[in-house]
Formats: sequence, C-alpha cells, structure tokens
Amino acid sequence: MNLYEKPIGVHTRWVSFENLAGERGAGGLENAGSKGHPFDIVPAGGTVTLLDVQGSGSIRRIWMTINDRSPEMLRALKIEIFWDGCENPAVSAPLGDFFGVGHGRRTPFENALFSDPEGRSFNCFVPMPFLQSARLTVTNTSDKILPLLFYDIDLLLGEVHSPETLYFHALWRRESPNSLGKDFVILPKVEGSGRFLGCNVGVIADPRYEGSWWGEGEVKVWFGDDKNPTLCGTGTEDYIGTGWGQGVYAHRTQGCLIADSSTGEYAFYRFHLDDPVYFDVSCEVAIQTIGGTAKEKVIEFLKTGLPVIPVSIDPGVPGGFVRLMDEPQPVDLESPSLPTGWVNFWRQDDWSATAYYYLDRP
Repeated sequence: MNLYEKPIGVHTRWVSFENLAGERGAGGLENAGSKGHPFDIVPAGGTVTLLDVQGSGSIRRIWMTINDRSPEMLRALKIEIFWDGCENPAVSAPLGDFFGVGHGRRTPFENALFSDPEGRSFNCFVPMPFLQSARLTVTNTSDKILPLLFYDIDLLLGEVHSPETLYFHALWRRESPNSLGKDFVILPKVEGSGRFLGCNVGVIADPRYEGSWWGEGEVKVWFGDDKNPTLCGTGTEDYIGTGWGQGVYAHRTQGCLIADSSTGEYAFYRFHLDDPVYFDVSCEVAIQTIGGTAKEKVIEFLKTGLPVIPVSIDPGVPGGFVRLMDEPQPVDLESPSLPTGWVNFWRQDDWSATAYYYLDRP
C-alpha cells in the first residue's frame, strides 16, 4: 500500500483500556475524558482480554509495558492470539519471548519486526491479518499480581484479503536440558501451506562444559515427508549472519541481543524477510545441539562423565577433517590413529525458542 493511497472502507482503530472495544467515538470516556483508564491489573492466575473484535482486518502494531519486568514475570505472563473464533490459539508464548526478549533479560534493541527502545517496553510490527475475528489475551501464570499493564493494539478493520492470505502463528518451546545427540526442535512439524518467518532462540550453556563453545550446530528445515532436510546451514552464528562466535548486535533481520559468557546466556534471532522460506505441505525446523573445543578438553569431559558424543575432528590442515560419526561407536578419542585438533561434539544445554510462521489455517 502506498503512503498516499487510502483504501475504500478500511478504518483505523486503536484498542486499549481507554477504548476496549475499539469503537468509533468511544475513546477516553472514563474520568470525564481525563486519562481515566490508561492501565489495568492482571491478577495472579488470571486472564485479561486485551482485544476482541469482529470482522475482517489486520493487527498492524502491538505495544505494551508493565511495571514488573523481572525475568520471572516475563516468563510467567503468557500472550495468546485466536483467529476467526478458533478455540486453540495460533500464538502462545511467554510475553518476553514473544517480543524477542530471551531469558527475560531486558535490553534496548530494534529490528524489522520487534523493538524495545529503552529496555522498558514491548513493540511488535508483524502484520497479522484475520478474516472473521481476532482475540488477544494475557494470562498471569504466577502467584503475584501484576499491578500495571499498559497497552494499545493498532488495527485496520474492513480490509478485503486475497485468497492467498495466511494467518500469523507463534510457538514457544524449551528443553532444559536438551536430549543428548538430538536436535532441538524450533518449529515442530506443522501441516499446511505457509511461510516460516523466523525465530528467536535462547541458550544457557551448561557451566560443566567450561572452556568450550556451545554453538556449532546447524539449522535444518524439512519439507513434506522428506526424511532428510532440504535446507541446511553451516553453524549457529552462521545462521544469524556472523562468524567465529557471537557478540552483541541488533540488525534488521538478524542479531544477537545477549552474549554473556559470564553466565553462559545467549539470545539471538533470524527473520526470513528477504529470503522467504515457503512450504506447501508441511514444515519442521531444528538446530543441532553441537558444541566444540580442543580435543584434549573433550577427552577431559568424557573422563569426568559429562554427556558428550564426539562428532568430528578438524586438525587444521587441508584434507585432514575426520567424520567421527562414520566410525564405529563409541569413538576412542585417545586412539593414536586420530589427529589432534578442534573437536565438535553433541552436548546438553538449556535451549528455548519462539518460532514465527504464517499458515493457511488459524
């Protein structure tokens, strides 16, 4: 849509506690129009409905702020969105994770889909069309009251959507720890036609693997019933556009908002806006839970009983790469036939991720 064109029959609405139904001429009526209801509370164990509209339209922006922005509360608050009267939510995630905040740690950032200007608010700019209705709720799963919740949801109503219009979805998962020798699934297999929009991922590295790097795993994408992935990256930091480790940066479609080696906490994102990932039958996305360090260190891990499965050795010379998974298992790293060098290995850490995707059904 051009900035200078106004579509016929399309209306702008802002929904907040000052106009909960988003009705025309019904904003700011409490307290004689003098800021009578800018916020509300979310009781412990309670759910508040922030949006419930009928008709065709789209959510264009969501903004929120809360007074308790602790990591505990950002994981305890759950945001859910329901399209077209469906009982099951298309979006279900902890509030912080949905808005791109890994581990509930606040940090100022801006990218193409989310932002937090000063580390005190939540902004989402993902377009979310609907054909019949939209409902958004926030649930407080903690035993603490949330005294202050401010928000507004900016809508367009009366839009006419094309038959190719897809519904926005978001799913959060966590494994602490992940299963040894298995990928961490970012997006479990979803049936239908759609688009994988991207993800934000959080890792808390197990301190028992001190002196090693956790992020050697490759991101993989399966389509349909294929046994093997069609899309396969080359490494964790490679997937988000950097290399040789991860520092803090926030770019339009890729970034790493937390890189804290002292606590082992990392949080990073990648959005497939310029390189769309489409699927026709189904889609599944995962990342390998593989790390790496010097061979001597991996031998030490094995001797102390840490969960480790050696994957490969790179001695740093042309043609010297050794694929250990092709060898009889278990591999003896101390064998004189194996070179010294960098060893990649399956390991266990704390993984979490929010997957964003569009699907042809709500």
